[in-house]
Amino acid sequence: MENNLRSTNLDELDLSTVVTGNKLLRNSFTWMSVAMLLTTLAALVFAFVPEFTQLLLVPAEVGLKPSIFAYVVMFAPLIFVMIMGFALNKLSYPALLSLFIAYAIINGISFSFIFYVYSIGSIVKVFLSTTALFTVMAIAGYTTKTDLSKLGTLLKIGLIGIVIAMLINFFMQSARVDYIISILGVIIFTGLTAYDVQKIKALGYQAEGSTLSSKLGIMGALTLYLDFINLFLFLLRLFGGKRD
Repeated sequence: MENNLRSTNLDELDLSTVVTGNKLLRNSFTWMSVAMLLTTLAALVFAFVPEFTQLLLVPAEVGLKPSIFAYVVMFAPLIFVMIMGFALNKLSYPALLSLFIAYAIINGISFSFIFYVYSIGSIVKVFLSTTALFTVMAIAGYTTKTDLSKLGTLLKIGLIGIVIAMLINFFMQSARVDYIISILGVIIFTGLTAYDVQKIKALGYQAEGSTLSSKLGIMGALTLYLDFINLFLFLLRLFGGKRD
């Protein structure tokens, strides 16, 4: 279905396409908003409620260190995304929705660590900036008449490139490389936001009446959620003020 989507000529879509696309986009943005709320609440609870913070940080010889649970929540989100992606056809809608909600909460728990690194003021400013940039690009993706399929392909290739670069820099620990990666990450996820919104809009037309329609709303929400979260994290690496 995705290959058909990328070959769609958006100039030929009539009004019914927009109406149907709006329905899928509404579902996607609704569940994305729910996920963002759950992520935010989980991050705040585990960052500022001592009883929960103790689950992530345990006493060490000098200061505190991450607990086993902390490492679990750091790597668990990747597993959730893989399950939702590869088992989409086998999972029921309630099961897929439950996985998405669990993923958002666990992601929020892992994000609580940013409050130990960056000041609250800078986190809020970057979050608001991310929201503004994401909104602008989402509107651009929805309203543009230009087919963004080729751009999306290039951006995905670029995404693979920065993932590889991040793995290499994990061992190199180069501040300059990290800075370049962050800039490229912002550019890539800014473009992917517009591309994914256009893709979901067109996919809504193609999936009309399909039994996968409800599931696609969740997967669309996951896609937009990942765009927002990654855009936020890269902007935070660039502009976030470290705690004293």
